[in-house]
Amino acid sequence: MKMTLQDLLAPVTPERFLAEHYDRAPLHIQGRPDKFAGVLDWAGINRLLDMTHVWTETSLKLVLDSAPVPPAAYSVKAVSRDGAQVLQPVAAKVQDWVRRGASVVMNDVDSLTPGLAAVSDALEGAGFGKAQANVYISFQSHKAFHSHYDTHDVWAVQVEGEKTWNIWEGRAEWPIPHPAFRGQKQDHHDQAKGALRGQVHLKKGDILYLPRGWYHDALAEAPNSVHVAYGVHAPLGMDVLNVLVERALYDAEFRKPLPRQDGSAASREALAMRSALLGDRLAALARDPKVQEVVASFVRDYRFQRGGYDLLAARADAPADAAPAGPAFRVVAEAKPVRRGNEFGLRTPSGIVALTLPEVEAAAWIVTRPAVTEAELRGAHPGCDAGALIARLRQAGVLAA
Repeated sequence: MKMTLQDLLAPVTPERFLAEHYDRAPLHIQGRPDKFAGVLDWAGINRLLDMTHVWTETSLKLVLDSAPVPPAAYSVKAVSRDGAQVLQPVAAKVQDWVRRGASVVMNDVDSLTPGLAAVSDALEGAGFGKAQANVYISFQSHKAFHSHYDTHDVWAVQVEGEKTWNIWEGRAEWPIPHPAFRGQKQDHHDQAKGALRGQVHLKKGDILYLPRGWYHDALAEAPNSVHVAYGVHAPLGMDVLNVLVERALYDAEFRKPLPRQDGSAASREALAMRSALLGDRLAALARDPKVQEVVASFVRDYRFQRGGYDLLAARADAPADAAPAGPAFRVVAEAKPVRRGNEFGLRTPSGIVALTLPEVEAAAWIVTRPAVTEAELRGAHPGCDAGALIARLRQAGVLAA
């Protein structure tokens, strides 16, 4: 599955978003109910939760009416695959808390499926920074979190149900994940959030963008709500300091001892002059073309590394029959199986493509993969004509070489 910033924002253009909203103001974009069908749905949630060894007290949390549920109340002591002692969630206990109205938070899911990774890749590909995703599952009339701000931009992708968000006028001034900001009490937030700016009712297929520091809270209005919150961490001015610290190691002035202080006016003056000198040298280093090149490279490559594996291609001595035969095709557009009576098809950007049931099943398998070859399709679904199906999907704009 492949997505771009334009896909996420449509019908809003990237140019308008960058000019009017990015790091400036919230944006609610209404979308078709099937817009994010390939990102996550209830079946996908259950498949993820069934990956028992992935989840611990850190990666899966429960919250009931704004109060965290103690992990011991829904988990058992277990040994992880690498031998560490963890608390592992138990399905029956988690579901018992869900019956009471508890919200479920699944952390760090952005690389677990092609659909979840596609949104992260789109945001990172646009140069916004590192995109990390959490899934929030909540139920009617149960609020998981009080009014708060985040120390990163938020892209809330509504994949199931509906949720109403309160967007407040207040905005913290570019907070960062540091105790100076994370240690603030709730009464501070309640005062700093200001007046209600407005309410946003997110429906399935909608997306909400919130700049870093913007106060908000949310409540599920429909029987249930699932949204994937992509937290995008941009490179900061403080990161330039880290580059300068590394560069300053090679400047002798920064390695010299500071003037000794004996309480005299002369010693204080000497220290002030040395500090000013170091500040001037730091400014000169910041203008150094090599330092600027390092900073530019850091900002350009500021993203998480996901995937990219092709072990057979990495083996020069791999047997000829082991490597995938023929060219590979990548998914470049959304497609969803549909049924009308006894007729089956695939909804694509160019319309509904009529298919047989085996072809629909094969097409549904294809769109969950980042890429596919004719040989792979033939092996997974021998009941359909792999070459003909790929050709039809290419013609419909779903696949590209």
